[in-house]
Amino acid sequence: MLLALLRSASALNRHLVTRLRKATLRFKMENVNPKSINKRNFTIIVEGNIGSGKSTFLNSFGNLSDITIMPEPVHRWTNLGGKHNLLELIYKDPLRWNMAFQSYVQLTRLQMHTKKVPTTFKLMERSLYSARYCFVQNYINTNMMTDCERIICNEWLEFICATQDVSVDLVVYLRTNPEVALERIRTRNRNEEAAVPLEYLQALHVLHDDWLRGTSQFKLPAPVVVSTKNWTLTDPWKRCELISRATFYGT
Repeated sequence: MLLALLRSASALNRHLVTRLRKATLRFKMENVNPKSINKRNFTIIVEGNIGSGKSTFLNSFGNLSDITIMPEPVHRWTNLGGKHNLLELIYKDPLRWNMAFQSYVQLTRLQMHTKKVPTTFKLMERSLYSARYCFVQNYINTNMMTDCERIICNEWLEFICATQDVSVDLVVYLRTNPEVALERIRTRNRNEEAAVPLEYLQALHVLHDDWLRGTSQFKLPAPVVVSTKNWTLTDPWKRCELISRATFYGT
């Protein structure tokens, strides 16, 4: 299945695709998910902290004809109903807005998971899983979410997983030091992220690490390719290093 993508890729992208192909074959041999057998799309989710370079990584595959790129719907979070900036509200007053924000995030991510695309591959920026296992969990750990709200989030995710095909085939984890992530956030200068503190990024880093390296209470949805070094696309060959230096963590 990956052969067509391999043939259509540039010489640079072939290095990435080859590594992803190995992960795909390992998945098929060791961790076949019955829900995925008849899926039309091979779904890859790109996970990582705020400022880890997910959008840049996704965009680097934009010249491939057999892959659909699905970035986070930030434009919807910042313009709810044409007048509400939920992303700004959550950063300004997380205690007040975290449940409303996560409810909408869950809806938009569900729409991403279930959207039918005409290509063989679907490359998504984050997922329902990281929303719960990292961001919601951080609210729980910092007492910004009540136990009642936690139960509601859990039951919603359990219901979605039981009734919808939100399975994924591969996870790419862009592991980035929080200090580097903060520097990138400052450089891109989004208004909503102006007050993001280092401590918040450090907490999210730990949660991503624990989950995606298989040491947390939360199950991995698919095999994981982990970047072991901070990386940048200033030099285009750096994206090859992400995969060539990767470490696998299976389910």
